[in-house]
Amino acid sequence: MRIGEIAALAGVSTRTVRHYHNLGIVPEPPRLPNGYREYRLRDALLLARARRLADLGLPLDEVRAVLDRDRERDLRDVLAELDADLARQQEAIAARRARLAVLLADPELDPDSTVSPALADVLREFPAHESHFARLDREFLALIDTTATPEQREAFADLLRPLAEPAMVARGAALTARLDALADADPDDPRVERLARDFANFLPDGLTDAMRATEAATPDSASASTPTPTGRDAEWLGAIATELSAAQTEVFRRLVALLRREP
Repeated sequence: MRIGEIAALAGVSTRTVRHYHNLGIVPEPPRLPNGYREYRLRDALLLARARRLADLGLPLDEVRAVLDRDRERDLRDVLAELDADLARQQEAIAARRARLAVLLADPELDPDSTVSPALADVLREFPAHESHFARLDREFLALIDTTATPEQREAFADLLRPLAEPAMVARGAALTARLDALADADPDDPRVERLARDFANFLPDGLTDAMRATEAATPDSASASTPTPTGRDAEWLGAIATELSAAQTEVFRRLVALLRREP
């Protein structure tokens, strides 16, 4: 048989036959004096066996290993591993579809709805309003969630859950309104210091403890007596300074200083 004939017999393309030759899955027969390769029935059987294994989802290197050994026990082990891998994929697909079902049922679906389910449960309790800082805060929380591991996401959501309680939501909305009112204020406005202290008293202890621990773990972090934030505090303040006014940024600079002084 010529290559086209054996390919047709096994239900593959001639390109697949040549690819299997290159990978060592199916031996390449020697050329005849006329320059053509002559395939035998054994070659067709081997090619068909390789195709069946590939159709099951085995990687081609595993197909080659199974066919080289040609022992039932080896094939059984490989197929068992494949079955376990497919089971894991099936579980992952089921979890993704369940997550998609929740998202599709959300009447106010937006890009940030795709955060982890744990954070989504918390954010759902926060009121949606037109505050620039409130929108920025949600986007910042979504960014943290995106870059965290699954375990960190759960822990992060746990830290935020106290803020989702009705009384805390009301307090947070009032603080946000005061922050918005500072959009055109001077950084030395007396309202800045009062608002920073009120924010410090508002944040749950678990959240402030985590913030201090994160900053303390940074190599060049500031000490409690250092007036100028460094490390992650400085990075965070630098990031929000591009989105908030000078007075609003000053609120958070003073908040960071207060948290460092109040263990």
